[in-house]
Amino acid sequence: MLKRKIENVLKEWKNTPNKSPLIIKGQRQCGKTFSVRRFAEENYKQVVYLNFLKNPNYISIFNGSLEVNDLIIMMSALLGDEATFVPYETIIILDEIQDCPEARTALKFFKEDGRFDVIGTGSLLGVKGYGKQPKSVPVGSETLIEMKPLDFEEFLWANGIGEQIIKTLKKCLETATPVPEALHNKMQELMLQYTVVGGMPEVVQKFVDTKQMNAVLTLQRDIIRSYEDDMVKYADDKDKPLIRECFQSIPKQLSKENKKFQYSVVKKGATAAKFAGSLQWIEDAGIVSRCYNLELPELPLDGNAMQDVFKVYMNDTGLFVSMLEDGTQYDILQGNLYGYKGAIFENLIADIFVKMGRKLYYYHKDSGLEIDFVTRYKSGCYLVEVKATTGNTKSAKTILAHPEKYHVSGVIKLGKYNVGKTDNILSIPLYLGFLLTEY
Repeated sequence: MLKRKIENVLKEWKNTPNKSPLIIKGQRQCGKTFSVRRFAEENYKQVVYLNFLKNPNYISIFNGSLEVNDLIIMMSALLGDEATFVPYETIIILDEIQDCPEARTALKFFKEDGRFDVIGTGSLLGVKGYGKQPKSVPVGSETLIEMKPLDFEEFLWANGIGEQIIKTLKKCLETATPVPEALHNKMQELMLQYTVVGGMPEVVQKFVDTKQMNAVLTLQRDIIRSYEDDMVKYADDKDKPLIRECFQSIPKQLSKENKKFQYSVVKKGATAAKFAGSLQWIEDAGIVSRCYNLELPELPLDGNAMQDVFKVYMNDTGLFVSMLEDGTQYDILQGNLYGYKGAIFENLIADIFVKMGRKLYYYHKDSGLEIDFVTRYKSGCYLVEVKATTGNTKSAKTILAHPEKYHVSGVIKLGKYNVGKTDNILSIPLYLGFLLTEY
């Protein structure tokens, strides 16, 4: 069984006095239902589970009165022995709650009542074209959190890397000293494996159990097809073909030299007016994240972001690699990346940053200055360069040479090297990116 960080979040929520019902949103198949049900079974005497997508009949429970006592009666009548309600010892799970907006409205009354804990999960919450919106979601009636696929640290846990090894890696980063060679080599191998496997739970479990990359790829492409099916099934009719075209253009977008998202790459002659809503749909579904260009690489990053100039990265590196041509997995594991190498490792770092809660920014000027990512670290503004090979950092050094113009604290180089520091340039291996947690 895969260990997930959300388990601690759920326990903390359970132990919070006067808590609101919890809503967990996240892209399809990222592990929401499994994690919530496991938590419920381990921490409550009674679990009542409703899945509105699998059983639309459950929606009728919420068609009438939303008084808690009336809802309990309806659930008991429909579920029979599957529903036992013991005050303060029962949790109600409302799975795929976006299919029943009245159930989300009812969360207010569950909070006011206080006898039962409630968790709702949703894959397409707030996505345009998906069902009706709740009549009312009063402020304070729910706590909303977002769940993502496994991050790199969770992937390490799944592959037998324990806390002691992670502490060793943290110490090497904090003291800017090289990681011991044997551990360094092992971590590089695991990083390449994570690059192609990613963090979708079913995919990670298949990899851990079998180590068969063909089986991993089959599962990943099944997930991609399920996302495309969602686009066709749930989007507005006029948007359906546009969303798929937009989604399928992402590998091509990232292979371009400056990687700026261009609607003309989606379709010749396409404009933002036609495709902007399609890209927003994919982002709202949790599949991609935007990385915004900055007017200047300095804090506050959000205040300097240009909202109409951005790159787009897949939120899961494994799913991104699965969208590339056959044989790419093998090439990555062998270290032969060819033309896609920059896109692959940039998407890897985007995956790591997004899963740790970082927003994505970059810096590009027509003069030629190009910084892969810009982020807040240790209360300062840091330039982040991602190098598939050793590569140079000409743009970063140019910026550092002009402190009167650029208010930058330092540079972090991520690539195929061990930990080292020269002046205010910190070089670290790609696999240490997940430890850049200080803000």
